[in-house]
Amino acid sequence: MNILLRYVLFLILSFSIFNHGYCVPLHEGRVLSGIDVLQQENFSSIRGKHIGLITNHTGMDRNGKSTAEVLYSASGVDLKAIFTPEHGFSGSASHGETVGSSTDPATGLPVFSLYGKINRPTPEMLRNLDTLVFDIQDVGVRFYTYLTTMAYAMEEAVKAGIEFIVLDRPVPINGNMVEGPIKDPSIQSFVAHYEVPIRHGMTPGEIATFYNETKGLHARLAVVKMKGWKREMWFDQTRLPWIPTSPNIPGLENATLYPGIACLEYTNLSVGRGTPIPFLWIGAPWFQPEKVLKILEKAGLKGVTFLSRELTPAGDVYANQKCRGIEFKITDREQIRPFQVFVHIICALRDTQPENFEFRWEKSRFLIGSQEFAELYEKKVPPQKIIKKMDISTWQFMKKRKRYLLYK
Repeated sequence: MNILLRYVLFLILSFSIFNHGYCVPLHEGRVLSGIDVLQQENFSSIRGKHIGLITNHTGMDRNGKSTAEVLYSASGVDLKAIFTPEHGFSGSASHGETVGSSTDPATGLPVFSLYGKINRPTPEMLRNLDTLVFDIQDVGVRFYTYLTTMAYAMEEAVKAGIEFIVLDRPVPINGNMVEGPIKDPSIQSFVAHYEVPIRHGMTPGEIATFYNETKGLHARLAVVKMKGWKREMWFDQTRLPWIPTSPNIPGLENATLYPGIACLEYTNLSVGRGTPIPFLWIGAPWFQPEKVLKILEKAGLKGVTFLSRELTPAGDVYANQKCRGIEFKITDREQIRPFQVFVHIICALRDTQPENFEFRWEKSRFLIGSQEFAELYEKKVPPQKIIKKMDISTWQFMKKRKRYLLYK
């Protein structure tokens, strides 16, 4: 064997993908998502059924074929309708934009929007169906609305007496880490549906199982489990193709900080929408980053560094206005705790720029989910103590969720 060939073999055996500052080990075998397993099983669990598919652009098999096309062309499977969540079937609609119903050009099937005037499948939409199938890539964060759509659809499936099947997918930011307070039962909205922490670390199938039992839905629920997925995996370790889950989650780094930085959405800060680095930057025309940077650098937050950066968002908050701000650089994703980063930021702004910073609790409560958090913040409790208080409910949830976990 010549030297060049031996060197190539050595590289293959020891290869790891270096991506955005992470060393990503190459795992043996590839994760199979629910749709891949369904194909592997020759569609046995849905053969002969009249299907309504809840999906979007992230519903793809490992070869890049849409779940809608896979089911439409499968022998013995009668796909009759498609339902879509926020951002629409193509995933291109803006944050909060109403999406209308349409027709899928690839299959000719009706595409019913479940985001806008109607957030639930109606009896008319479910007529002639005996099964709803859910296949959407979530990010593992409570206020990301795809799983609220799943919950609403499950409830309507129960009323209609039809089966509900989840084609499971990974938690992109891994399934071990859990952060933030459990949502207060009194706080309810489309972005505040599940009584789980902000970062729950559960797959769609696990959340569906949890919701079905804790709410006593008695849905005829089945989960087509993944193969090869482990809780400690990040998405880039699955060998599945990354598809931006929505316009402002273009990559895994954005998803990693999303559980914390998105909690600033309803303040008067930009969270980077309309910039090249959404959820990796915050800023505003009035922002004084040097004051916040001084506090963050002393906080000892792990896995992240901070630097001052000026950006001009092309849209959303402060569109076309020059904003001073802070960019976040992830140095160790296993160590970073986005919710802790958020708490330190919001307290630093409270303490250094109270004349400018607006913490709009009436809307922010739907993201943070805890009245106790608001009370501690208003009392000017230090961030470490707020985090410690919020951790109590996180630990309680960790014990509760064990029985609903489908993967090790």
